[in-house]
Amino acid sequence: MARTSSLTPINHDRDSAGMTYVYPVVSRRAGGVSVGINLNPNNACNWACVYCQVPDLTRGAAPEIDLAQLEAELRAMLADILHGDFMQTRVPEGARRLNDIALSGNGEPTSAKAFPQVIELIGRVMMDFDLTGKIKLVLITNGSLTDRPRVQDGIKKIAALNGEVWFKFDSATAAGMRTINQTRISPDKQFERLAAAARLCPTWLQTCVFALDGKPPSDVEQAAYLAAVGRIRQESIPVQGVLLYGLARPSMQPQASRLSALPAEWLEAFAEKIRAAGLPVKVSP
Repeated sequence: MARTSSLTPINHDRDSAGMTYVYPVVSRRAGGVSVGINLNPNNACNWACVYCQVPDLTRGAAPEIDLAQLEAELRAMLADILHGDFMQTRVPEGARRLNDIALSGNGEPTSAKAFPQVIELIGRVMMDFDLTGKIKLVLITNGSLTDRPRVQDGIKKIAALNGEVWFKFDSATAAGMRTINQTRISPDKQFERLAAAARLCPTWLQTCVFALDGKPPSDVEQAAYLAAVGRIRQESIPVQGVLLYGLARPSMQPQASRLSALPAEWLEAFAEKIRAAGLPVKVSP
């Protein structure tokens, strides 16, 4: 397996392993090594979030997945992590544990037509490496396709593998979603998709906050977000909580120069408001 420099929470180079679909990262949110599954090696996504660190991002869907190649790469990566010298040579002390397998990558993973088959494949490999029930399987998604039957089939399979969904929820307003995620999906429709995902599999809201043109999210944006949290509680949607994080890596999008990180104190203050509205929060500045 190709070797490069040590991994850090800042270095998420998805070419570091020399593979097409599989890459390792040290995840600041996961607190250990995460094995990433990139189903979008064509850098295509149906959204174009302004903070996205994917270079040459294009609009579109995942290409056809070579399932045999994906399985071979995943087996090779796990063998190196669990039985080779990967942890000693690539990972800083204090982060040398395998935390999860995460479907993330360079676009929306659920846009892959073979998404349910990919989850079945991962399940087989986890069983062979005696990882079932011992590590998490995480789907990191913008949630825009979770009302489709094949996607829901895959999410059910994730739930059966001790998995969870990290559902992108950066804004609860139409204007905010257009500005941040560059999508015209209505917040109400997205809320329905969130509810569907949460009822199929343990689901966390994944929220990125940052300053745009030097200004933090407006009072209107914050109020709408907190109202959505209140609605989650009122409608008894089984959301686990919020993963609230700031900018740790530079955006590779045209809007990058307009973005800047918010102080950790701002994130903590907003997290307290979310907790007061009824959901637990994990903060990653």
